[in-house]
Amino acid sequence: MTEVLALENITKTFGTLTANDDVTLHLAKGEILALLGENGAGKTTLMNILFGHYSADAGEVRVFGAVLPSGKPRAAIDAGVGMVHQHFTLAANLTVLENVILGSEPLLRLRSSREAARAKLMTISQRFGLPVDPDARISRLSVGERQRVEILKALYRDARILILDEPTAVLARPEAMQLFETLRDMAKSGLSVIFISHKLHEVMAGSDRVAVLRGGRMVAERRTQDTSPDELAELMVGRKVERPRRQDHKIGAPVLQAEGVRVTDGDAIRLNDVSFTVHAGEILGIVGVSGNGQADLGALLAGLTTPATGRLTLDGIDVAGFGPRGLISAGAARVPEDRHSEGAIGEMSVWENATLERLRTPRFSTSGFVRRSKARAYAAELIKRFDVRGATPETRIRLLSGGNMQKLILGRSLATPPKFLLANQPTRGLDEGAIAAVHTELLAARAQGAAILLISEELDEAVGLADRIQAIVNGRLSQSVSADEADPRRLGLMMAGVWETDDAA
Repeated sequence: MTEVLALENITKTFGTLTANDDVTLHLAKGEILALLGENGAGKTTLMNILFGHYSADAGEVRVFGAVLPSGKPRAAIDAGVGMVHQHFTLAANLTVLENVILGSEPLLRLRSSREAARAKLMTISQRFGLPVDPDARISRLSVGERQRVEILKALYRDARILILDEPTAVLARPEAMQLFETLRDMAKSGLSVIFISHKLHEVMAGSDRVAVLRGGRMVAERRTQDTSPDELAELMVGRKVERPRRQDHKIGAPVLQAEGVRVTDGDAIRLNDVSFTVHAGEILGIVGVSGNGQADLGALLAGLTTPATGRLTLDGIDVAGFGPRGLISAGAARVPEDRHSEGAIGEMSVWENATLERLRTPRFSTSGFVRRSKARAYAAELIKRFDVRGATPETRIRLLSGGNMQKLILGRSLATPPKFLLANQPTRGLDEGAIAAVHTELLAARAQGAAILLISEELDEAVGLADRIQAIVNGRLSQSVSADEADPRRLGLMMAGVWETDDAA
């Protein structure tokens, strides 16, 4: 097969950390290559070197046989390389068309060639099966539609090599499957694709070949048809990985209760007549297709919204208007859905992020002054206990991989045993090793008596961890079912709202 890309002996260090260590990787025309590895294994760094965001300390990149200048994204784009980042880089106040052409025209051009751009965009959209409304504002698009725009941005710039960093991290499974069908069609037309992923079932279904990084080094390459999820998981972490599963134990008294809660936004009803109970030592799983009210439920339980009607009680105390600080003081903790925008402040250090939610407590402050030595020591304890790799108390948290950032946020929530824990998409974007670590900590908190509400779009995760499961559809919750009785077919029907028909009958 015709080679379109070669990364030869790439090495990149950040201070004492070696992110890539003598990595060599090749890509053929029309090939879909999955780049697999633990969080922090060096995958994104390698792709950022290819795209010109970073300059390698050693080695070279060749695109269609020509050496690519290092550290120059424009050179990569001109050579036919396009990259879709894990966290979208779209201007929410602009339209689809405006985002696509942004930066693609000379600054000195007096007028934008909008009609020509529109025609080109629609041609690409139809050719690759990526339908969009060019006049729609980004702020009004779903997550899946926004990703479609990011891909079209790259294709509009005539990309022949497409890099996708965690392309399904924020997609529901049907959207993810549709994406891989689209990528297959693209590959048939000659486009070459590299996608970074932690989801082994997607790697098996969507790739021709798999390359595995561990600790910054290339440790294995396999044809997808010649490997298995178990082998890939072991190659990623260097040992056999098994996710822990819930064991039966005694459930305690009710801790968090919602009774007939309604949340509104203007005239729109976000949550409607929501009722549930979470007991001490219990995990209640909430499952559903993305966009059915999970974010609103998470905001409610984090104290970011107040119910229009209904009651929300924690240990019998009405906490509906407490706000985030009040809920934390009352014994609640949270792992938010978006660790970057809600769970951490990227420019702050690990110790600052570790203590943010409890900075006003006597442990970390006296007379308005921060006890920095205590805060740093606390952060060092979290780093060690929760295996936050590549971190010191002084490390800027934005420099951590997604999985290690998530482990720190979870550690911050569990270090002081909470009465109630909201775990909102706690393993989104994590590798198998990190998922197993997070699941272990959640089950340990359950064993210690914490009441946990788990919001997850991964059915295997919900069934493996939860004692009971409820489905959320259009802002309404089904009755709960025991996880032991929740087979995939039954959950699928619940997520489709079949229980609403049963209620009506």
